[in-house]
Amino acid sequence: MSPRKLVIAIDGPAASGKSTTARLVAEALGYVHIDTGAMYRAVTLKVLRAGIRPSDGERIERLLATTHVALRREGKATRVVLDGEDVNAEIRSPEVTRAVSMVSRHKIVREAMVREQRRMGSEGGIVLEGRDIGTVVFPDADLKFFMIAGIEARARRRREELEARGISPDMDGLIEEIRERDSQDSTREESPLRKAEDAIEVDTSDLTIEEQVRVVVEKVRGVAEGTGA
Repeated sequence: MSPRKLVIAIDGPAASGKSTTARLVAEALGYVHIDTGAMYRAVTLKVLRAGIRPSDGERIERLLATTHVALRREGKATRVVLDGEDVNAEIRSPEVTRAVSMVSRHKIVREAMVREQRRMGSEGGIVLEGRDIGTVVFPDADLKFFMIAGIEARARRRREELEARGISPDMDGLIEEIRERDSQDSTREESPLRKAEDAIEVDTSDLTIEEQVRVVVEKVRGVAEGTGA
């Protein structure tokens, strides 16, 4: 009998390692990877392009009526498509990073994205990562993980990500930006960042990517094969 296909939720704050871990876990298991944060970034990009303030919920709601965000598989990679345009690079800009938490605070934005995320994950065999997967999007997920890491380790990861794109950020500025993002994500009214009570916490501060992936994959295979979490 083949192992059953599970819904895996991986949550955590910015730069905690959840995106890379989720992508590689999905590859190892032959599952689909859904980067929910990328979906919110795509909406944020459209908001900024339209010249709308991230705090202007009424205008953002009107914009959503003509907005379509999709994730497209290309081999092992997942591309983010906004209204038919591949925006995989644009959504990682510092401008989008600074605005995405404010845009995703709006209830109408979260409701629209959650509906799409639930549709994509309805048949299992999926790894979703974000900030509210285990608490809001899939509270009944088969397995939930919550990734954490020290703020300096997270800032170093963000710096490496930006330097790979030719951007040279200030380390102190990154640390402050991450602190502010944590505060916004944890205190927002709609779907705040928090660890689900039944989530397995994984501190990635001193783990390699390979070690992070191994921890999650072993847990998932144990549940899928009926040998325990």
